[in-house]
Amino acid sequence: MKVLIMTLGTRGDVQPFMALARGLLAAGHEVVLTAPQRFAGFVAGHGVPFAGVDDGPMRLMDDPAGAAVIEGGMRARLRQARIMPAMFTQVLADCWAVASHGAGAGADVVVHNGQIIAGQHVAEKLGVPAVLALPIPIYVPTKEFPWPGVGLPTWLPAVANRATFLGMTARRRYSAGSSTGGARTPSVSRAAADGTTRCVDRTTARLRCCTRSVPRCCPRHWTGRTQCTPQATGSSRPRDEALPPQVEDFLAAGDPPVFVGFGSMSGRDPSRSTALVLEAARRAETRLVIGAGWGGLDSTISGDDVIAVEDVDYLRLFPAMAAVVHHGGAGTAGTAFASGRPQVVCPFIADQPFWARLAYHRGVAPAPQPQRHLTAAGLASAITTTTGPGIARAAQELGHRVGAEGGVSAAVTALERAAVP
Repeated sequence: MKVLIMTLGTRGDVQPFMALARGLLAAGHEVVLTAPQRFAGFVAGHGVPFAGVDDGPMRLMDDPAGAAVIEGGMRARLRQARIMPAMFTQVLADCWAVASHGAGAGADVVVHNGQIIAGQHVAEKLGVPAVLALPIPIYVPTKEFPWPGVGLPTWLPAVANRATFLGMTARRRYSAGSSTGGARTPSVSRAAADGTTRCVDRTTARLRCCTRSVPRCCPRHWTGRTQCTPQATGSSRPRDEALPPQVEDFLAAGDPPVFVGFGSMSGRDPSRSTALVLEAARRAETRLVIGAGWGGLDSTISGDDVIAVEDVDYLRLFPAMAAVVHHGGAGTAGTAFASGRPQVVCPFIADQPFWARLAYHRGVAPAPQPQRHLTAAGLASAITTTTGPGIARAAQELGHRVGAEGGVSAAVTALERAAVP
């Protein structure tokens, strides 16, 4: 079976699919992973065949104005809504080129994360099954919780929870319709009228890839085409590859440090964020590993009690930490759950508050620490709280349960079943 995987987003949106790709390769299948061009070296360097597409809306991460969107500026969000559809034009054209006569030609099934928009429509044009797979429960309505894309309160009644998904459908339909309305490629010629609704309703199968050990990840009423499988959190690196020598040396030089990294969330002032993190570590009297990410924190920081890392496999790094401080992206959250270590979640936007609340309610993290209200004193207090026996024990138990779920193998099996006509 040849599988064309298509994903758009940050590293947290790419790495789980890379783990799935490695699992498919190990099972004897042929795989091509399509993602923004900026991930070419990252994916190819881990032994997965790669076909790049235009970065599209990912360029917002490089734009200083994008930091205002990340930190919640309403004016910036309105601007983003206006320019976003046009940013998909080349993405869609590139997706069709990959699928029709590029590395993905001849695919037997298309697996996509929805955000890339083209996945379902490419599959329809090719006449092959499409499988929507993502670690965020945002496409299929549920009464058990409100739409995770915004920080809505969790005490809403069931009917209101389900209604919140209507706003997502309308917004995504507008974005998809505006992006594809010109019928610029055969792959998207039918997308203008029904956008994301078609993506969800006409897809062959929906794989909701998240650990079942965290409440509210997989609603009880999801059946039929919507299958809940554990998140594909398998390592994307060869099993015998260790952490970088300088990281191993740092870990061996003292007590387990605390990891702090905000992924691709740059914020308006990375230098201020770095200073805040360093002060929090000083107050909490802990050593520190800084995940420099996509410019969110200073990658040049070093010292006896601090080291900065960039391209490091979190599945290998996190278990060696005393605690993991992160932004709450779905990919990072899934890896943190699997690590068995306590967390502090500092959400910026989108689904991040959702994961912050889940970690708190599951007992593996203190109360969320929203970025726009983050202080050195508050972060230090939260880090210190993670050393308590309750949180540490809950995190360790959750790590064992997630590890026993076999996320990659379960996802591969579900995909093999979904691809059978």
